Amino acid sequence: MSEHIAKTTPSDTCDTFCYDEEIVRRVQPQIDNVLGVEQIFKALSDATRLKIAYALTIESELCVCDVSNIIGATTATASHHLRLLRNMGLAKYRKEGKLVFYSLADQHVHQLVSIAMIHANES
Repeated sequence: MSEHIAKTTPSDTCDTFCYDEEIVRRVQPQIDNVLGVEQIFKALSDATRLKIAYALTIESELCVCDVSNIIGATTATASHHLRLLRNMGLAKYRKEGKLVFYSLADQHVHQLVSIAMIHANES
């Protein structure tokens, strides 16, 4: 007895291959503009760093000690994640005596995190 295997196409793909040359010609030269942007999302894809960034949307500035308590980690762990956010240009810091305070780098970072939270809560 022969076995018949039916090949099915997922419903979320095109049944035929075609493309709009004008659209491709218009978009393709600009597609490399995303280079480097993936690093922002990579930095924020870590749950701990996203929690820190979110905390910094709630409070405009936090001491490393506050951050470590908020996320339930050591100050060394909090410092490590804050340093990475700073190195990625997502956070900035200032030193006051023996204390180090962090804030988001600018309003764009605040908006990214805020919009992501809104989107996540909609679904």
